[in-house]
Amino acid sequence: MESDDFEALKRLIEKTLRIKCQNYKEAYIRRRLLSRMRSAGCESYDAYLRYLRDNPGEFELLRNALTINVTEFYRDPEVFEIVHRELFPTILKNRGRVRLWCAGCSSGEEAYTLAILLAETLGITNIRNAVIYATDIDEMVLARAKDGVYEEKALSKIPEALVRKHLTRREDGLYEVRPHLRSMIRFTRHDLMMGQPIARFLDMVSCRNVTIYFTEAQKNDLARLFHGALSPGGFYVMGKTEYLSREVDHLFKTHNSSQKVFVKND
Repeated sequence: MESDDFEALKRLIEKTLRIKCQNYKEAYIRRRLLSRMRSAGCESYDAYLRYLRDNPGEFELLRNALTINVTEFYRDPEVFEIVHRELFPTILKNRGRVRLWCAGCSSGEEAYTLAILLAETLGITNIRNAVIYATDIDEMVLARAKDGVYEEKALSKIPEALVRKHLTRREDGLYEVRPHLRSMIRFTRHDLMMGQPIARFLDMVSCRNVTIYFTEAQKNDLARLFHGALSPGGFYVMGKTEYLSREVDHLFKTHNSSQKVFVKND
């Protein structure tokens, strides 16, 4: 039966890819599976099961489909303006350094955007006072993030002066982030579903446009996870379409409601 084949696929995904399907909305899992099935020419879950067993390389394509990565430099510029003008100065005034977690960093654009803003706030000579933990479950996109090489069109929202200051144009026309940005970032594979933070006593967590694929229970668990990872008064930045449910909204107070910036409640 189709439902049995669907359950068998989920078990295979959990065993092989270590992705916990129960933490995602079922409709999302089905949409991503159907997308890969169409690409593989499979008309049923059972046919796709057989295809996976005969074509092990498909598993990595399926992982990429399930952990879909959509990102860009300065995505939602208003959010980064708040981070630059309000959050970083507040953190530096209170702590004298910045420790932040970019969770679900994908191919690195957001992490490098934060690094650019930190360099602008601190000055390049003082970047030793900043560290960015940039994590994702997808090792392929992490490899691209570590390379730090991007096409010119990916930089369209970065002011030209900042592009010249923080990236280098190569002979092949691609742009490479400069060493001072790399020095601030620690790219690491990390599964948010495991329930363990990448670090504690953090000043800021940015997890944007990631939880929209999760179940309500998992969203609440992540809010608790981030609350536990933050220092008192630490900031939590969400995606603009995401929200805190009633079950966990007492953990944070609002800093900016329209841009979904919150402050940890002690």
